[in-house]
Amino acid sequence: MNPLIPSAKTIQIYLPKGNPRGLRLAEMTTRTVRLIEIPRIHIDDFFAMPDANQVGLYFLIGETESTEKPLLYVGQTGDLKRRLNQHDDKDFWTRAFVMLSTNNSMTQTHALYMEHKAIATATQVGRYEIKNGNSGNRPHTPDPLKADCEELFHTLDVLLSTLGQPVFESLSINFFNNENITADASHVNQVAKQTDKISHYPDPILFYCKAIDAEAQGYYNNDGFVVLAGSLLRKKQINSVGKWGAHKQKEMIVSNLLVEYDSKSYKLKEDYLFKTPSGAAQIVTGRNANGWLVGMEK
Repeated sequence: MNPLIPSAKTIQIYLPKGNPRGLRLAEMTTRTVRLIEIPRIHIDDFFAMPDANQVGLYFLIGETESTEKPLLYVGQTGDLKRRLNQHDDKDFWTRAFVMLSTNNSMTQTHALYMEHKAIATATQVGRYEIKNGNSGNRPHTPDPLKADCEELFHTLDVLLSTLGQPVFESLSINFFNNENITADASHVNQVAKQTDKISHYPDPILFYCKAIDAEAQGYYNNDGFVVLAGSLLRKKQINSVGKWGAHKQKEMIVSNLLVEYDSKSYKLKEDYLFKTPSGAAQIVTGRNANGWLVGMEK
């Protein structure tokens, strides 16, 4: 079975303490990977489990008021309990996600390979702000072991998304049809060729919005609406856009997501996920807008 082709899956989530917001153990019934979600305030519950002494890959995730993206640190270790204890001085993370094998077959080489791949893929995808100071060390990996690692990594990706962390799910798509977006499309296609990106679903349907001083493309995904890099957004906002729209535009300028295109428009530097299509429409058009109506299928 090709792991890049979506197929039906059965995933079990176990609550060892009965708390749906506490420890959660996720497993795909046909795989040997277990992913454990650990709220920081419940870290001692994890340390009391036999799993805490295994080789594993881990993700420290948190958010701050000063950044739009969630913060992410990726690591690997031969002793999860010892290593997670050493991260007590990092104040940004509120939840840890630990990957290990259900049959104790994961080795340090597996963990090192997947740490390197996880950092590289998460960096390329760009949905989280990476806190690692380096890209990890990719060990010499014979082809049979590499094949195992790739299969494990695919399962990890599915389980992370199931638990609400789309760390490896790219917002980019590999085709653009608007002249304003051609240059950005070329860059994205080159990246796609150079990176082992994980494709969960077929290419989405593109929608476009053309308004005064604005011309944008985007698509719906499971988390909201993605406006594509290269889209042109109107600079001038009218009063109906409200405080949220004014604040969001300023926030995107400060974050260098919007750059000068001409006297009337900004250009979006990278694919950007809005929680709602109406939020996307407001920022694109500079006015109050119903995103379900202004977007037209292309």
